[in-house]
Amino acid sequence: MNLVYTVRFAEAAALLSKEARAKLPKALKLLAEDPRHPGLQVKKIQGLGDREIFEARLDQKIRLTFQLQGELLILRNIDDHDACLGNP
Repeated sequence: MNLVYTVRFAEAAALLSKEARAKLPKALKLLAEDPRHPGLQVKKIQGLGDREIFEARLDQKIRLTFQLQGELLILRNIDDHDACLGNP
């Protein structure tokens, strides 16, 4: 699976703590290899109508959101749980 970063994702990732940024490469590798990897606890975000946006867990506090389009995995946002899911 090929990863594509939105500008919003890149900007939000740059604002993460040093500890969270250190965890990001492993999470992105897992997403690229298997978006359903159990360590990511991926689930569809409810309440978005027909929009297929998913969340994955970086750690206990940080979530990232993404969409799947064929062989592309589009990274949309990354932030603490409430902020990220409030604006997926």
